Amino acid sequence: MRFLTLGLYRILLWLVLPAVYLRLLLRARREPAYGQRISERFGQVPDGIKTGAVWFHTVSAGESIAAAPLISKMISSLPEQNYLVTTMTPTGSGQVLRHLGDSVDHCYAPYDFTFSVRSFLRKTQPRMLVLMETEIWPNLITQANALGIPVLLINARMSARSARGYARMSWLSRPVLEAISHIACQSEEHMQRFVGLGVDAGNVSVLGSVKFDLQVPEDLPKQASILKTQLNLRDRPVWIAASTHPGEDEQIIRAHLSLRSQLPELCLLLVPRHPHRVGQIGALIQQHNLSWRASSEGPTAGAYDVIVGDVMGQLLALYSLAQVAFVGGSLVDHGGHNPIEPALLRLPIVAGPADFNFAEVAQYFEAAGAYKKVGNADELASVVGVLLADDAGREMMGAQAHEVVMSNKGGTQRTLTLLSSRLT
Repeated sequence: MRFLTLGLYRILLWLVLPAVYLRLLLRARREPAYGQRISERFGQVPDGIKTGAVWFHTVSAGESIAAAPLISKMISSLPEQNYLVTTMTPTGSGQVLRHLGDSVDHCYAPYDFTFSVRSFLRKTQPRMLVLMETEIWPNLITQANALGIPVLLINARMSARSARGYARMSWLSRPVLEAISHIACQSEEHMQRFVGLGVDAGNVSVLGSVKFDLQVPEDLPKQASILKTQLNLRDRPVWIAASTHPGEDEQIIRAHLSLRSQLPELCLLLVPRHPHRVGQIGALIQQHNLSWRASSEGPTAGAYDVIVGDVMGQLLALYSLAQVAFVGGSLVDHGGHNPIEPALLRLPIVAGPADFNFAEVAQYFEAAGAYKKVGNADELASVVGVLLADDAGREMMGAQAHEVVMSNKGGTQRTLTLLSSRLT
């Protein structure tokens, strides 16, 4: 039965292969970095990649940043071991190079086609495969398992919505989940969902989220000070909408227009999840008769209504310039993004209703009074306006958010202990 289900999955992948390649080429037209190193996505391994590594697959920028402290600790603990870190996006690749440099080997991970996965595993021969969060790829996991390579899913999460989808496809998901050696979950709720999908309870544990262990870079105050001067934001009230998606930008801009009727000097830092959308967002801003500039443009003497963040690795510095943070991907049906980053910087957090990717984390912040949900542009303007007008309330909310982060640290060390035990 297992052979038949995986066989069907592989046939379907072959059928969509031309579409996958075409989509990659089309994306490369918008984002040229996607047109580079294409062969790596189909199993080609660059020269110099060492065999026998602990392989961490971190997908995109957020996962790369979250995994970096864990990988650094593991390198310090087991310096004789080789390490390979893969991503699927150019932004993720950039974060690996920025945070880990030449302490690890790095390339793109192969797409989940049988031939590309098989080629990659044959050439790299990893000692262990470590996946992050919800990266459950049938061919990758089952082929690694068949070769005797332990597969661990760390910082694992499974939303109620995703669990329902996996249950409907149990013919495929169950044999794949059974091929994972161990699943280290962020919370009890996530663990129960994995068990409900048929995972042996003995192969699942709760270790917390490694994202709570995010550290403020030592040079962040200096970065923020320089950026505040470059963007001419001194003495201006500022709020930020971070990691936004199409469909949200319009609502955020309308909320900003409403807020400026009460606070004419207010500046919005609008940071799209994908920086290549900066031109599209700029055109939208202009339609509302607001002035704007990109954060990459350098020093300015002008006072702009909106600044669009388009520099990778700049988000923490931009957060530190704001008094209130809206976390995007939540006013549209994307599932939200990480609210821990603004909380670490003592910012009150606002988000839309679709925060199911971080539901449990959001609940921690809500219970502490540090997180407010809004349903539309009017509610967003109202909540942000109240917070901007109430210095004491805003600071209390930010302090409560920071306390939630501090009280949930430790996931990185617990995960490190798990991984190290599997190598001895």
